[in-house]
Amino acid sequence: MTVVLDASAVLALLWGEPGAEAVEAVADEAFIGAVNLAEVAAKLVDRGFDGDAVNEVLGQLSAGILSVGADEALDSGLLRDVTRAAGLSLGDRLCLAGARARQARVLTADRAWAGLEVGVEIEVIR
Repeated sequence: MTVVLDASAVLALLWGEPGAEAVEAVADEAFIGAVNLAEVAAKLVDRGFDGDAVNEVLGQLSAGILSVGADEALDSGLLRDVTRAAGLSLGDRLCLAGARARQARVLTADRAWAGLEVGVEIEVIR
């Protein structure tokens, strides 16, 4: 089954946080959405990485990159009601929409996703 990584899962891998091993186990076959990749890049910048360092770190990720199409964009908007109580962001909803479009499971470190019923398997890694 295809796996889509949330930004929090990739950051757990990069920082060696709890749950990193679950991400590492699927990283070669996984995907990350372009918006989630942007979130990871922003967190690297927040930690003081310059453009070259961000490119180097992100270039080492083996995950494929998913573009955001019109279908995923619309689906992420439609997910707003069911995810509002959990506080999911646009990037979070686009991750779920990308997974739904591919009938994939999602890996996240965000515990707020636990128990969401959105038509895809969600694995909270810690």
